Amino acid sequence: MVLVAAVNLAVGGLFMAIGAWPVAGFAGLDVALIWWAFKANFADARRLERISITESELVLDRLQARREPEQQRFVRRWVRVELEEDRERELIGRLSLISGQTRVDIGDFLAPEERKSLATALQAALAIPRI
Repeated sequence: MVLVAAVNLAVGGLFMAIGAWPVAGFAGLDVALIWWAFKANFADARRLERISITESELVLDRLQARREPEQQRFVRRWVRVELEEDRERELIGRLSLISGQTRVDIGDFLAPEERKSLATALQAALAIPRI
């Protein structure tokens, strides 16, 4: 950030010296936008979703910066995993846990292939062997 600010300060100073003072304001705006992007990226990196599956339930714990931890519990037999997928165009959409009328989107921060892999793993973990 110091390097970006220094370069923008030099460019802004140069344009102010030749009389193009509005460019200096835009150079400062670039620094502010890059700072905001880094801050948002680091906040997203601290997001955490943890899924635990026991004999009788699925527990979803969510941790986010500056928010209270959330916990949702689902009855294992009634929860299903749904992945929106358009096979013709090879697009992978959102991943959801559904139980009755409750739909919870998970893994929004994952890449599409990671969401697909997680959906497969969850479906396998939720499968209850028939005896």
